[in-house]
Amino acid sequence: HTPRLHRMVQQISNWINGKEDLPSNPTWLDVTNPANGDVIAQVVISGEQQVEQAVVAAKAAFNSWSKVNNKTRCQKLHRLYELIRDNADELAELVVLEHGKNKAEALAEVAKGNETVEFACSFPILSLGHVLDVSRGVKCEDSREPLGVVSHIVPFNFPAMVPLWAIPIAIAAGNCVILKPSEKVPLTMFKMAKLFQQAGIPDGVFNIVNGTKDVVMGLCSHPDIRAVTFVGSTPIARIVASTCAGNGKRVLALGGAKNHLIALPDCEPDATSSDVVASFTGCSGQRCMAASVLVIVADETNQTFANDLIDRIVTKASQIQAGQGNNQMGPVIDQAAVDRIHKYIQIAETSGAKILLDGRSWNRDHPKGFWTGPTIILHPAATTVDPCLTEEIFGPVISIVLVPNCTQALAIEHSSPFGNAACVYTSSGANAELFSRNFSSAMIGVNIGVPVPREPFSFGGMGMSKFGDHGDITGDGGIEFFTRRRKVTTRWPVSGSAENTPWFK
Repeated sequence: HTPRLHRMVQQISNWINGKEDLPSNPTWLDVTNPANGDVIAQVVISGEQQVEQAVVAAKAAFNSWSKVNNKTRCQKLHRLYELIRDNADELAELVVLEHGKNKAEALAEVAKGNETVEFACSFPILSLGHVLDVSRGVKCEDSREPLGVVSHIVPFNFPAMVPLWAIPIAIAAGNCVILKPSEKVPLTMFKMAKLFQQAGIPDGVFNIVNGTKDVVMGLCSHPDIRAVTFVGSTPIARIVASTCAGNGKRVLALGGAKNHLIALPDCEPDATSSDVVASFTGCSGQRCMAASVLVIVADETNQTFANDLIDRIVTKASQIQAGQGNNQMGPVIDQAAVDRIHKYIQIAETSGAKILLDGRSWNRDHPKGFWTGPTIILHPAATTVDPCLTEEIFGPVISIVLVPNCTQALAIEHSSPFGNAACVYTSSGANAELFSRNFSSAMIGVNIGVPVPREPFSFGGMGMSKFGDHGDITGDGGIEFFTRRRKVTTRWPVSGSAENTPWFK
């Protein structure tokens, strides 16, 4: 990266040991506003030396932070919760600026992230151990302990929420954290770092190292980092998981997704169509829980139902306007994303699919920024050849396939190597139970197209959507991930019992 200096542009440094920190000869990377392509900031590109600095600071802080009792740690987190709530509008504006999503989505993201802070405030109760008399005169007990220095590597699509999935729980447990944000969206968490400090969380407990691949690999290979969580694409998640495992670290690496929605003839068409549109267009489709394939179950007797549902979806999606106001859809993150999304649409069109709604016009209508609109593709049949039906697009695109029965619908969902989310739309409890028990994904929705669990339930997929063998992220899975259990088994000799001492009587 060639250093460039733009006048009147904020420069985002690292945050190490409670203060801004820069390499001796910093290299900068431009941060752009996806809505217009303007450079809004520059972020420093760090390397192994900065990773080492952050680890040293975190290790030093861990010596004291891990000894602070749970109640006191969580009092700091409760103050952080209040600060995030009070600064929610400013944080949301930063999300809009650097990511592009609309203001309502940004506010919801900040609030959802803050829910995890609130959940972490209950750590003294949630972390209670067990005590049990397991035999005559023998007692077993266990307790949770922090791991040490841990790292959280996050993607661009939720600048506030995904970092907060892990950081509050890790800190509540007594760990010290090194965050590696996406270099595309460094502003939000840089602001958040100052709120951590304002909340009274000691310097070194929370650190940020900005950068790209070198920082990721440095965190995954550093011998003093005990655990790594990662959220991003499947190819990188696989590399992170294997690198961490090879270095003896606890690791949870969440990858990509190909989420299927299945609409049955007994579904409520108006509610279903609205939910489908919200699922595939929300946050411009840049979320691992977004709808990607809609499978409509309709035999010869139900073609009217299928046509009506498709018409409703196309009509509602076509009414969405470009913009960052409420009920509008924002841009995607950069030009590479636009090009990738349009490539998938072109491949589907060339292979014989029908483009019912073409969002490529948004790019022509908005020459500044990185815009692509809702796109709906009707495929003549389910096939493993068309990448629109098998690969993660990560944009506001949904493929529709019609099948005659539930068996074929489930077969399509089962054919995906991913296993993040799936949803069935139905009015029947029996149908809901059938699909909930037979989907091959980890997070299931019934009439909910973005079935994100909420605390205390944890978040995590199956198959190629999750790597690592230690639980899920956030919720009770986060508590399990960021702690280890110490087990103590005790037996006292009878001769040493209190009843046999002269002063007991």
